[in-house]
Amino acid sequence: MIRATVRRGGDDGAGVSASGPLWSRTVEIDDAEAAAAVGGGELCWLAPSCEIAGWGVALRTPVDGVRRREVAADVIAHQLSTIVADNGATPATTTLPQLDAAPAPAPPGARPVAFASLSFDAGASGSVAVVPRTTVQRRGGRAWVTTVADRPVTAADVRLPPRTPEVGATGRVRYAGTTAAEIAWIEAVDRAVRRIRAGDVEKVVLARDRLVYSDEPFDLPRVLARLHARFPSCYTFRVEGLVGASPELLIRRAGAAVTSLVLAGTARRGADPEEDRRIGAQLESSTKDLAEHRPAVDSVRATLTPLVSDLDVEPRPHLLRLANVQHLATHVTGRLHTPTDALSLATRLHPTAAVGGTPTDRALQVIAELETIDRGRYAGPVGWVDAAGDGEFAIALRCAQFDDTAASARLFAGAGIVADSLPESELEETRLKLRAMQSAL
Repeated sequence: MIRATVRRGGDDGAGVSASGPLWSRTVEIDDAEAAAAVGGGELCWLAPSCEIAGWGVALRTPVDGVRRREVAADVIAHQLSTIVADNGATPATTTLPQLDAAPAPAPPGARPVAFASLSFDAGASGSVAVVPRTTVQRRGGRAWVTTVADRPVTAADVRLPPRTPEVGATGRVRYAGTTAAEIAWIEAVDRAVRRIRAGDVEKVVLARDRLVYSDEPFDLPRVLARLHARFPSCYTFRVEGLVGASPELLIRRAGAAVTSLVLAGTARRGADPEEDRRIGAQLESSTKDLAEHRPAVDSVRATLTPLVSDLDVEPRPHLLRLANVQHLATHVTGRLHTPTDALSLATRLHPTAAVGGTPTDRALQVIAELETIDRGRYAGPVGWVDAAGDGEFAIALRCAQFDDTAASARLFAGAGIVADSLPESELEETRLKLRAMQSAL
């Protein structure tokens, strides 16, 4: 079953059925103004390459169903590419069919964008793409504000949204336990290890959650700011209640160039530089962690090979050090020879072995049998795509799904299980990963 009902944003934000064209106008603004605004976006993406924030809903599309790859390509990319820009052009027409053609009329930061967040399970509900009414983008010291509407947009219509007042101090954070007890998760890991050793599957990623609530709503812009300050090299996001800071870049498309950063294999940080170096060296030489990392790289390589030329995969992983953990990381780069937008690339790559396992189909079956939680959009693609098909998608890790009141949330973490995995060590790894969101709350 496919659900791909396009909804227009109404005054109440609920949306009405789409008909007729959408129009956009972009104005360049002072970067300092943009910097003050982006953290308060209802939709947000803060990354080393760019910062993007959105307010309101011009277009909202559920992207559910097992054929969501086709839905994403046909509905989202089409809707974005046909938005009529202020110069009367459709800004994607020169860049999607001809990747090496002349640059698009609008610079990258001045194009309409859609934020997207997809569920881990393609058959689950909740996947969505949203074109904001107002978007602010920052790139390389320049900034733009774009307004999208169902009528021609004048320069007077383009303005920064009013600043949202801070919620202030929230109530005390309370922990309400987990969907499954820790001992039950350890037993699931043990069963997974036995299956791997029996040859039933090569690698399985098992996730668990932690439930939190507060007497007052959490201040989501403040949570976002804390995550971005502590993990500046990560991809910090907020899309329809899903908030997090992921270190793992699923895919970036900039013209013909594509980049992926594969992470698998984790260790804690040391108490001092010497211990940190020792732990990192152990991680780089760990048979268990290299066995976890290799399938994740291979899955990205296999997906991109038919689509790109000059595929370059780092010969061995390097260390990516974050505030709380360090990972084995491998860069994968190439140049597209088939015109494919960033969202479609993300749906092709998902799920990588870093969040599912290998072989993919069997690993997903084992996850369904052993995991007791609904992942929702945890470990699914999250990011943005613009009217030219460029964009960035991370894997939604180190995140929490807040409810509609923002007063309760589910925090998620997972671990890759291979033949040499020790259940208690994997549990400790998830505890380390959960601390990223816990500290932000």
